[in-house]
Amino acid sequence: MDRETLTTRNRQLAEAFHSPPVRHRLRRTLIQAAAHFPFTPCPTARVRRVLFIRPDHLGDMLLATPAIRAFKAARPFVEVHVLAGAWAAPVLAGYSEIDRVLTIPFPGFNRHETHRSPLAPYTQLVRVSRQLRLIGYAAAVLLRPDHWWGAMLAHAAGIQERIGYDLPDVAPFLTQRVAFRHEHVIRQNLRLVEHWTGKIDDEDVPYSLPVFDDDRDFIRAYLETCGIPARQTVICLHPGSGTWAKQWDGESWAKVADTLIEQAGADIIFTGSDHELPLVTSIMNRMRYRAFTVAGDLNIGQLAALYERAQVVLGPDSGPLHIAAAVGTPTVALYGPADPVEFGTWGSRQQHLILTAPIACRPCRVLDWGDDAPDFHPCVRDISIGQVLEAARRLLAHR
Repeated sequence: MDRETLTTRNRQLAEAFHSPPVRHRLRRTLIQAAAHFPFTPCPTARVRRVLFIRPDHLGDMLLATPAIRAFKAARPFVEVHVLAGAWAAPVLAGYSEIDRVLTIPFPGFNRHETHRSPLAPYTQLVRVSRQLRLIGYAAAVLLRPDHWWGAMLAHAAGIQERIGYDLPDVAPFLTQRVAFRHEHVIRQNLRLVEHWTGKIDDEDVPYSLPVFDDDRDFIRAYLETCGIPARQTVICLHPGSGTWAKQWDGESWAKVADTLIEQAGADIIFTGSDHELPLVTSIMNRMRYRAFTVAGDLNIGQLAALYERAQVVLGPDSGPLHIAAAVGTPTVALYGPADPVEFGTWGSRQQHLILTAPIACRPCRVLDWGDDAPDFHPCVRDISIGQVLEAARRLLAHR
């Protein structure tokens, strides 16, 4: 299939994917009805507590922290709680601005979720809303633009002020609707709290991840055990991502790693979760030179300390690349189906290089193509080895 035909095919499929199916249109009708149900509001006269709701995974949660921190700076005497999935909660542990993190298994966001009853999300909503009522909140901020379940939860919990984006399935539950704009997700999140914080310029956005000395000490000892001296150039490669549609070819990663060892004299350390260890192992088995792996061995704090120690971090669009940017380490990020305008690594474009392929159906914003053949979705794999190496060399020279 030639590229023009492939592009047309993928655009048509993406348009169909983004069109709401019949069951979603039925759900919208039910949402409209639920929004008019007269849940008893919680008394707020003495409540100085705000709930931020974000169901997503690690990277999206990290990109939500500037809005949460900006709110706390503007309202230091208001208690800040965050409702998150257990999969993302560890990234919040180091922020003093967050008073409490509550975790629930958000419906539709557990990547290892087994089949559940169609009624399960609603019975869970009733149960969680009762728990939130016991705590009591003056306001809720819906940080994911399309998260109707979270908006319905805030409504059912009787939270009187509910702020989110003016999108069809979310807006019926809101008391304050913010117009949605196609912009970076950090900027999107900040606009939800602007009536408390005022406008914040990009250079003043509080985007960072705290790194603690005990994690730095752990990484220092870990590298010494590997025989990597303190002044040695270290490059981290994180080849995994949440979906195959965002991943680069393993053989290409092996060639990049070998070339950087050969030309830059660097030590290469592969990072990843325990689920990504087979991917990392397969890449390392293709290499000519020795590399190291910490896949499955580090917690979030230790990973942040390792990235802080590295000169450059390379990988596809994923949460760990956002961690690297948050600790101030230059990154080379490969983007395919996701839109870097919204989800690109935050920071100077001289420090955080974003690579894309010139295929016209990108970005389709479809992250799960199911059983469709990967060969039909080459947007990440079309990024060349030369592009990645050139970007890494630029950042190394700058450092």
